[in-house]
Amino acid sequence: MTTMKRILAAFMLTGLMLLPWAGGAQAAERFKPFVLASQGPGDFDAKVQETKDALTAAGFEIVGEYSPYSDTFVAKTDVIIVTNDELKKAAGMSKYGGFAAPWRVSVTKSGENVEVVYPNPIYLANGYRLKTDLAGVSEALRKAIGAQETFGSRKGLTARKLRKYHYTFGMEYFDDVYELAEYGSHKEAVDTLEKNLAAGVGGVTKVYRLDLGNNVTVFGVQRRSGEKNKDEHMDDEWVMSNVDFAEPKKTAYLPVEIMVDGNDIVALHMRFRMALHFPDLKMMGANSFMNIMPSPKAMGLAMEAVAGGK
Repeated sequence: MTTMKRILAAFMLTGLMLLPWAGGAQAAERFKPFVLASQGPGDFDAKVQETKDALTAAGFEIVGEYSPYSDTFVAKTDVIIVTNDELKKAAGMSKYGGFAAPWRVSVTKSGENVEVVYPNPIYLANGYRLKTDLAGVSEALRKAIGAQETFGSRKGLTARKLRKYHYTFGMEYFDDVYELAEYGSHKEAVDTLEKNLAAGVGGVTKVYRLDLGNNVTVFGVQRRSGEKNKDEHMDDEWVMSNVDFAEPKKTAYLPVEIMVDGNDIVALHMRFRMALHFPDLKMMGANSFMNIMPSPKAMGLAMEAVAGGK
């Protein structure tokens, strides 16, 4: 056999060997970051109450509720934060699993419609490297408030991609957290954070607190520029006004979490957390990461201040 024929044969054999793998990759299921539970005209306040009642009836515990925006950005918003036994159990099974214990459900009036949205449990279960796919949470939310469609990414991401997700070269992974402060005990860390959140240090205030046991406590926080912090780049509404431009609205991205893990206070890095929830966001151009380039640093500094870090 000539050298050329050997090369051709090897090439063809390699191609045949790769065919099953290529087919498997194409067949891998893809997931999107948000679930649209319901959408349509209706009374906003009635929908908020209906959603809360349905969640409670389905066994979810409401741990917090707030409106993240002024009416100048979105007419009306309400975010309900819930948890249940499955979420709490999953939180204790992996490092930083506590970030998945509180679940966000948003009710947003956008134009004539009222939208109910929540993060897709299987998407975040993989993105947060949990040891479960939160199938029970998905089913409970579907039965309680609905699941018309998933959205937030044109193609979606596979579980394999989500398990090792980062947006691009040089950007953070799940475990590349903001290391905000360290204390002599879990209690000291929690007490300091409670005090500073109450005072609005750094423009950061408390939305909820969730104690998970095993020296893990999660706080949901709101970040707002003003007298406590005049840098608009750390402001949740300012950031979302740049990135949440498509329908349905992704209000359920908020609030972000600060976690007391043992004696340490940490938070998911914005360049990971926002990219995971907005995977199709462009690097440059209109409504892109370039528009909010100062925000990851500004957010980190604001949360470090409220954590009492140096």
